[in-house]
Amino acid sequence: MKRLLLLGGVTEALAIARTLGPQHIYSLAGVGRVPTDLNCQVRVGGYGGAEGLAQFITDHGIDLLLDATHPYAAQISQNAATAAQHSGIPCWALRRPAWQAQAGDDWREISDWAELVKALKPFKRPLFTLGREPLQHLDEIPPEQFWTLRALEVYPGNERCEVIGSRGPFFIEDERTLFERRQIDVLISKNSGSSATEPKLEVARERGVPVLILKRPVLPGVEREFETVAQVLAALANRRDL
Repeated sequence: MKRLLLLGGVTEALAIARTLGPQHIYSLAGVGRVPTDLNCQVRVGGYGGAEGLAQFITDHGIDLLLDATHPYAAQISQNAATAAQHSGIPCWALRRPAWQAQAGDDWREISDWAELVKALKPFKRPLFTLGREPLQHLDEIPPEQFWTLRALEVYPGNERCEVIGSRGPFFIEDERTLFERRQIDVLISKNSGSSATEPKLEVARERGVPVLILKRPVLPGVEREFETVAQVLAALANRRDL
């Protein structure tokens, strides 16, 4: 039986999964909600690196691997490309185009946490939208700063940090309220390219708030890359063996 293994991690992956039949597998790392209304199989959890993923591909008769993980999940993407190569099957990838700065934007690209700390020194009220990573640094917050962190779930903060648990899509009026109420003077963001989280950039532009953008990692080459769900579905439709 011909089978697709879809590695999820972005909203678009779920849209693809909803088109798949019961012989195919939708794989999730386990962070966030697990859908229960799909026709395809759903697998939750890791594989143990490229070697474990290659073994899974062999054991389950996978014919095509589709990487639809987050643009910053570089290690997972590398494992996928390596496992597919070792298994002798093609690896495709859905990769969102990065956001591009527009007129009025003040974007400053950063490479890592150490560079981010230096760039944050002039600011008092940063808004972090990097996921959970800043939680590891709560004891490093300078006394003159108060951090607002937004993540998928609520986590404990401290006297100089509040964590907001919230999931996109986010709407511009709500983002305006957030920036105003918390007097945000700098935004820290990954360049995810997602339309669901783009309104925060619009508000930063409106308010003249600088944006510290975490540089995208370099991802491995694969047989085919796509930018949209429609492109992926068209390509899958042309594979008559799936």
